[in-house]
Amino acid sequence: MSTKVTIQGYEGSFHQVAAQLFHGRNVEVIPCDTFRDVVKIASNKKESDGGVMAIENSIAGSILPNYNLLQKSNLKIIGEIYLQIRQNLLVNPGVKLEDIKEVHSHTMALQQCYGFLDKNKWKLVETDDTALSAKHIHQHKSKHVAAIASKLAAELYDLNIIAPNIHTLKNNYTRFLFLQREGETINIENANKASVNFHTDHSRGSLAKVLTKIAEGNINLSKLQSFPIPGSDFKYSFHADMEFDSAAQFNKVIEVIRPMTAAIKIYGVYKRGLWK
Repeated sequence: MSTKVTIQGYEGSFHQVAAQLFHGRNVEVIPCDTFRDVVKIASNKKESDGGVMAIENSIAGSILPNYNLLQKSNLKIIGEIYLQIRQNLLVNPGVKLEDIKEVHSHTMALQQCYGFLDKNKWKLVETDDTALSAKHIHQHKSKHVAAIASKLAAELYDLNIIAPNIHTLKNNYTRFLFLQREGETINIENANKASVNFHTDHSRGSLAKVLTKIAEGNINLSKLQSFPIPGSDFKYSFHADMEFDSAAQFNKVIEVIRPMTAAIKIYGVYKRGLWK
């Protein structure tokens, strides 16, 4: 039986591309309109085996609301992938470049391709999703409308890639997290990364003391993100991504800093993601 995971967006989205790279081509995806739905359904054992969630982009930065969703959920991180976002111009078979009058896609995808799009006098139409745009031009047999979407969307909806890799900035990566319900995760062999949330008592120098102990444990702090604690007077919790050589090394540092924090939660211990 294939793995079933939730994704934000429609079939053919970059979330599905990431899911296939991590779980295999036979992974079954459950499309969701929002990241909140991704987490909600991924948390339900009767509906899914887990979820896939974008957490940051090399151009746009962190997706802050998703950290909040993760913090409130019963989900654990079991892996990650850094996926290069390659945008393509898709059309129905037989449609030529000179036939195109409109280009449909998500606003972010359109913005990523302005260098290419500005060379033409096409009408640009913003939509809710890149893959949904591809699906619509396939369903409507559009002769004068193109979509910007993934190679996977072209395969799923029988579209031709009339212009590949049209994004302006080639070094555009999105980091995707792979989530599984707490209690169902297993120890990952050769794990070398962890995601942790903590907050201190906010006394002077308390954060610096925690960070010093992390450094003394020879752990690389690859990310540190602050978040306001709801209901507090501008007090903050911190999300930390830690990279290490062994799980034992990580566990030792956690035991050292635990008494120095007011609260600490480990989101997951997993293998550092590959760049795809």
